[in-house]
Amino acid sequence: MSNNTVLVVDDEDYIRSTIAGILNDEHYDVRLAKDGFEALAAMKSFDPQIVLLDIWLPQMDGIEVLKRIKEQYPDTIVIMISGHGTIDTAVKTIKMGAYDFIEKPLSADKLLITISNGLKVFNLQQENRQLKVTIEKKYEIISISKSMEDLKKKIAIVAPSDSWVMITGENGTGKELVANAIHRLSSRANMPFIDVNCAAIPEELMESELFGHEKGSFTGADKKRIGKLELADRGTLFLDEVGDMSIRMQAKLLRTLEEGRFTRIGGNDPITIDIRVVAATNKIIKDEIRDGRFREDLYYRLNVIPLHIAPLRERKEDIPVLTEYFLNEKNKISRQKKKIMPAAMGSLSSYVWKGNVRELKNLVERLFVLVEGDVIDLEDLPREIRSYTSDNNNNEQAEDRLHSAKNAFEKDYIIRMLRENNWNITKTAHKVGISRENLSRKMKLLGIEREV
Repeated sequence: MSNNTVLVVDDEDYIRSTIAGILNDEHYDVRLAKDGFEALAAMKSFDPQIVLLDIWLPQMDGIEVLKRIKEQYPDTIVIMISGHGTIDTAVKTIKMGAYDFIEKPLSADKLLITISNGLKVFNLQQENRQLKVTIEKKYEIISISKSMEDLKKKIAIVAPSDSWVMITGENGTGKELVANAIHRLSSRANMPFIDVNCAAIPEELMESELFGHEKGSFTGADKKRIGKLELADRGTLFLDEVGDMSIRMQAKLLRTLEEGRFTRIGGNDPITIDIRVVAATNKIIKDEIRDGRFREDLYYRLNVIPLHIAPLRERKEDIPVLTEYFLNEKNKISRQKKKIMPAAMGSLSSYVWKGNVRELKNLVERLFVLVEGDVIDLEDLPREIRSYTSDNNNNEQAEDRLHSAKNAFEKDYIIRMLRENNWNITKTAHKVGISRENLSRKMKLLGIEREV
C-alpha cells in the first residue's frame, strides 16, 4: 500500500472529479467510486487509508457502506460528506466509527486539513499496533518443555479471572515475563502495568514509592508525587521480589490491599484504588514466615493462585530453543548473520545454568559480539562451559543418588513417627523437634499422605 491513499465515493461526477483534482495537486494517490458496491470492491484491491464517503448514494446508502467498511477494515479512516446533513446524522455516523463529517459545498482547505488529520490518526494506529506486536514479542515465553507448556496453559486460564497471583522461581527464570503475560491476557490489558522492584528500593524510600506524597510532607518533598499504587489503578501492580519487603511495609501494604484505599504521605484525603496484584519472589516464603521475615496474613492475601517456574536445569530441552531464539533476535538487527554449531549447542545444553535464562541470554549476546566470523563453535564457549563434561555429570549423578537416599531415609523416619502418634501432625512435630508447619512442608515435599 502506497502512502497517502484516498478513495472518493460520490454519485456525482463533478464532485468526484473536483475532489480528485484537489487531492492530486497535493500528491495523494486517489481512486474513485460512484456507488457503494464500487466502493467495497475498490477497498479489496486499493486498501485506502482514507475514504471520503457521501451519505446519499444509489442502491446502498453511505451509512450501510460505512458499517461494512468498519466491519472489514476497522483501521481505515472514513470521512462522511453530505449536502443534506443534519446533526443527528453526523452523530450517528461518528458513533458508527466515522472519523469526521463534512458538509457540502466542500471547502478545499477544510477538506485537506481533515484528511491530513485523519492520516495522522491512521499512522498513529499503525504505530500503536506495531508497538503492541513488539511488546508481545519482547515478553513472549519461549519453551517446548512440558513444565513450561503446562505453565502457559495455567496462565491462559488464570489471566482472565482477575484473581491475584504469586509467582515463585529462582532469579533469571522469567517471573516478569509471566507477570506481563497475565496482564496482557487479562481484561485490564489496556490499563497500566506498574512494576515495583521490592529488592532494589531502599526501605526508607519504599513508602513514598508505593503511596506517593504531598508537597512539603517531609524534607526534600518539593512537589507532589503519585505513588505506584495510584498509578496502577484499574490495572495490574507487579510486586517483584516481594519477599524482600520489610515487615513494616508489609503491614501497611496489607491494610491498603484489604481496604482498597490509602492516603499519600502528608495527605488527608483517602484515595480509592481498583488493582490486580501479581507478586513474585525467589524465596521460599513459608521459610520466611517461619523465621519472622514475612507476614503470614499478607502471604495468604497474595497467594490466591500460585504459579511456579522451573529452573533451566530442570528443563534442558528448552536450552537449544532459547539459544536459537536469542541468536535470531541478534541476527535480525545486525548485518552479520551467525549460527551455532551442533558441538557448541550440545555443550550449552549440558551445562547447569545457575543464572537460568538470563545467564544464557547474556552469554549468547556476548558470543555474538565477540566471536569473529559467522559461526559459533565449541572453542568459542567459555572454558567452564566447554569443560563441563562427563566428570561433572558423574558427580551430579552421585549427588543425586545421595540426595535420593537421604530423602528415602527421611520419608521412612517421618512415616514411622506419624504412625506412632496416630498421624497427629502436631504431636509428631513435637517428637521430631521441628515446627508443625515445617513438618507439613516436608510431608508435601516427600509425597507423604495420611494412611487410610
